[in-house]
Amino acid sequence: MSGIEGIIGSSSGSLQTLESNTMGKDDFLKMMIAQLQHQDPLNPLDGTDFTAQLAQFSSLEQLSNMNAQLEILGLYQTSLNNAQSISLIGKEVTARGNIVKVDGAASADLAYNLSGEAEKVVVSIYDEAGNLVDTLELGSQQEGDNSVTWDCSGVASGNYIFEISASDANGDVVSAYTMITGKVTEVSFEEGSPLLSVDGQDIPLGNVISVNEPAV
Repeated sequence: MSGIEGIIGSSSGSLQTLESNTMGKDDFLKMMIAQLQHQDPLNPLDGTDFTAQLAQFSSLEQLSNMNAQLEILGLYQTSLNNAQSISLIGKEVTARGNIVKVDGAASADLAYNLSGEAEKVVVSIYDEAGNLVDTLELGSQQEGDNSVTWDCSGVASGNYIFEISASDANGDVVSAYTMITGKVTEVSFEEGSPLLSVDGQDIPLGNVISVNEPAV
């Protein structure tokens, strides 16, 4: 929570600095009077030029203030995202990911999404060292979310990486991404961005596809 409080504190400080540095109408009047008092009597500043200078300065000041306000809004948005990520601790989520945890179970479900209908789908499974452990060759698959059950009864416990390659009836590549489902056990922050720990895998908050309702 200290990271969120720090961001909010930084936002408040930036807002106070912005307010104190904002030039109001009194400041413009003082600047105008000072310039009139110090101009050369033999070569007075043309009124049109003087008005143009003030207008340019005013526009520049407004753009500067707008940029500062956008930065503050960005900080508040970051703090809201961080608070939202912390609220996910203990909940089950489905997110983009490619690690399946084998812990003695006889099988594991591997989920993926296809961008279109595929005639052939191949699931390649690797260990953490990058060695190919198993290959599942599947028939035609529909567009959207799909899953396959992997028989991992003879596989040592640990984390495994699975990848999907798919092609349509013409042999053209069908893009796909893998998904994992698990409970969020921890939230960490890397350069201000939240990472959810799901089955030992760090998942960016933006990779979460859905938050699943607990089974009744």
